[in-house]
Amino acid sequence: MKIKSKILIIAGSDSSGGAGIQADIKTVTSLGSYAMTAITAVTSQNTTGVLSIIPIPPKEISKQIEFTSKDIKPDVIKIGMLHSPGVINSVIKSLSKIKIRKIILDPVMVAKGGAKLIDNKSIQILKKKLLKKVSLITPNIPEAEILTQTKINSKQDMIYAANILLNLGAKNVLIKGGHLSSNTMNDIFLNKKEISIFKNKKIKTKNTHGTGCTLSSAIATYYSCGKTLKKSCEMAIKYVNYAIGTRPGYGKGHGPINHLNTINVKKKFR
Repeated sequence: MKIKSKILIIAGSDSSGGAGIQADIKTVTSLGSYAMTAITAVTSQNTTGVLSIIPIPPKEISKQIEFTSKDIKPDVIKIGMLHSPGVINSVIKSLSKIKIRKIILDPVMVAKGGAKLIDNKSIQILKKKLLKKVSLITPNIPEAEILTQTKINSKQDMIYAANILLNLGAKNVLIKGGHLSSNTMNDIFLNKKEISIFKNKKIKTKNTHGTGCTLSSAIATYYSCGKTLKKSCEMAIKYVNYAIGTRPGYGKGHGPINHLNTINVKKKFR
């Protein structure tokens, strides 16, 4: 397989491998692109929960972003866990230096097990400073509720929340509907010109650890290869759904999905 594009991932590390930078690298690689990283935090976690979070100093995060991009310029940047005001401000400063316009933001705020991964001051800075700099933001329903200070119980509520994010400066919004009680998954893509609802059958399983990280990295990869944002979202959703459907069943809690579902290993390497 020939490498298609280059993605810089700015996110936290997940020691269990199901989410965070590990899920991002697997996703980008399995879809045929080259993954680079700037690690924002090191977490000790498994499928049952988060034990600890060790932050990386903002200056070191900036060094990773700028030094990496100076040598190998990314086509798209994917941003995940940004846990403090200092980290967010340093990332914004670095983004202005490397001048990459295609940016996907997954506003990681709460772990699958319920642990909070970001403080309130960071949320405000993200909304006021970072939101307007990215091409697309991909919150799930709990994250969208935090960002918009609204309660989401329906598709109409999702659309209302997405419009609030647009009014806050977002260019494009994808709100993921997996937390709604329904047999159908409704993911809503919206900007000031169009709205699209991606409908898929919901797969009933607790093994969905890292789906948000995986989806945003898949979107970044498809987007880096020339697809429109809308088409990138559609294709990434299909990739994630198939990854959930072929999940390996590891762990005692919220297990990982199968990031390698697109890979067909050549016979000579088996």
